[in-house]
Amino acid sequence: MIRSHRIRLNPTSEQANYFARAAGTRRFVFNWGLAEWKRQFEAGEKPSALSLKKQFNAIKGEQFPWVYEVTKCAVEGAFMDLAAAFKNFFEGRKAGRKVGYPKFKAKKHNREGFYLANDKFDVSGHWLNVPKLGLVNMAEKLRFAGKILSAHITRTADWWFVSISVEMPDAPQPQRPGQVGIDLGINRLATLSDGGVLENQKPLRSLLRQVKRLSRSLSRKQPDSHNREKARRRLARLHYRIVCVREDVLHKSTTGLAEQYGFIGVENLHVKGMMQNPALAQALGDAAFGTFSRFLSSKVEARGGTVQAVGRFYPSSKTCSDCGHVKADLALSERTFICSTCGLTLDRDLNAAINILNEAMRLSAGSR
Repeated sequence: MIRSHRIRLNPTSEQANYFARAAGTRRFVFNWGLAEWKRQFEAGEKPSALSLKKQFNAIKGEQFPWVYEVTKCAVEGAFMDLAAAFKNFFEGRKAGRKVGYPKFKAKKHNREGFYLANDKFDVSGHWLNVPKLGLVNMAEKLRFAGKILSAHITRTADWWFVSISVEMPDAPQPQRPGQVGIDLGINRLATLSDGGVLENQKPLRSLLRQVKRLSRSLSRKQPDSHNREKARRRLARLHYRIVCVREDVLHKSTTGLAEQYGFIGVENLHVKGMMQNPALAQALGDAAFGTFSRFLSSKVEARGGTVQAVGRFYPSSKTCSDCGHVKADLALSERTFICSTCGLTLDRDLNAAINILNEAMRLSAGSR
């Protein structure tokens, strides 16, 4: 089992400058490799990331001597990114998916960061030893024990983070007998089939006035000015605060569900399609259904449980959880489900959660 721990770094100004230069080196090398790949392909050659890496290493001392100022992992990571980009492109096209051709990384619209190989750094307590830089303070200790595989140093808003991947032995997990179905929603983040409710904190909505104010302030600044950069950083910090509040709620709720239940039924929602509705897009994005499902699946599986997805076209809200009668129409404004056949009267979301659990158990039994 491979786990990653993301830790905030506390670099000095000189160390932060080194990180920025290493990230810039990675971006430059990726763009060089992509441009050379396109040139060779148009010339009838068959380029590869490995051949381009050898070509760059042969000329970097003469043409790009400044790459030696940072760790060589920044160069290696750029060619790893290039290889992954073309692999995704070719495999996606082969599978019939609409996959765009790899694009050049722009300085203003690119997440800064670089890769570190496991033999080029070490971790000791609150300190990370980075090649050609030395010790950098970490806000907390690495919480996982095992073989360190790699690390990625990235920048979010004004802060630098290191994400350390660790290979850990699979520990036996006790079997959790609980079963539950989950219906995701906007007013309430999740309704459980046993009657439990997870409230939607709506972090973006609660701070939307501040987001609008800072966005207006940013739009009024002159392009490429220092004041515009300060306004951009203020807005970035606020967005990062919103993300932290949202993910904190999602992590705590999904961890609680994974600890309590061994079998969980969820809807396989088409989140991207749902986001096309302009009236609900902001609320859906604030609820983060995709992130909730991803957190829940990884945590339940890590504890030996099962997450069974129910098809997105299954009429969980229209079906009576008592007699199985399916309503022809059910308006979004109807918050109470009333069955015309057996007379069942139940909260709409609770009825849907019960149906999701029943359908998930049926699908799980049929796959055995």
